[in-house]
Amino acid sequence: MSDEYDLDAGPDPATFAADAAEPDLDEGAAPEGQRGEGGETAEAGDPVYVVGVGPGNQEYLTPRGERAIREADVVVGFTTVVEFIEDLTDADLLTCGYRDEAEALEEFAERVAAGESGTAVAMGDPNHSGYQFVGKVQAAVEREARNREADPRPVRVVPGISSLQMAASRARTPMEDTEFVTLHKSGDLESDLDRLAAAVGERHLLVLPRPYDRMPGDIAAFLLESGADPDLEALVLEKLTHDDEAIHRFTLGELSAHAGGSGKAETPFSDLVVLAVRR
Repeated sequence: MSDEYDLDAGPDPATFAADAAEPDLDEGAAPEGQRGEGGETAEAGDPVYVVGVGPGNQEYLTPRGERAIREADVVVGFTTVVEFIEDLTDADLLTCGYRDEAEALEEFAERVAAGESGTAVAMGDPNHSGYQFVGKVQAAVEREARNREADPRPVRVVPGISSLQMAASRARTPMEDTEFVTLHKSGDLESDLDRLAAAVGERHLLVLPRPYDRMPGDIAAFLLESGADPDLEALVLEKLTHDDEAIHRFTLGELSAHAGGSGKAETPFSDLVVLAVRR
């Protein structure tokens, strides 16, 4: 992937992240899950990890993910994600938002290339909505290795529990009977919305909305315009596994009344939501 990208024009970092399967484990590297702690220098073949931290409740963080966080010298991630795991590690924490994400990842990559063990953290499971972030981490690591004329360390994904999986459990929508689409990403969403329109009524839908221009009401309105039955059951599952978890139940027609707007004040729902539409 080039150093600069435009998510509307491409290349999409998610495509870069999914370009090839992960390499085999390096025979010369430390065994999986047995990296040194206490300031030991990472070996050239030791992985850099991208860990899914779950839906925001530490009870849903996997032991493997926790170990990768605990053993790291440096952890990078969005501030709202790092806050969930900051008490689990003595690592240096590099936090960021969208505006300074590139700078944080550049510093992370420099430290990894210098021999520190590094872990990037993403909400939920990177396989469900985080491949753009995986691609940005991998691009930064490989770019810094090229700058140093060294072989890049492999980037490995440690999957986690996602709010999507929690929503499937709450809404009783078996994954094999469900069409899952994430809108929680930058760039064009037309093909993703087309998938929803083709599946609605025939399969359950699980959708990760995009705050705040593609929220549950907007998706409901789009599905109705595409010919969906307004009596289909729609659940907005909010802040799953948190103390203030809530499940809001509508028909698709009722939910569409909340369409419109592009700001936090123009929707009754938070940004921590999953939309389920039962077939």
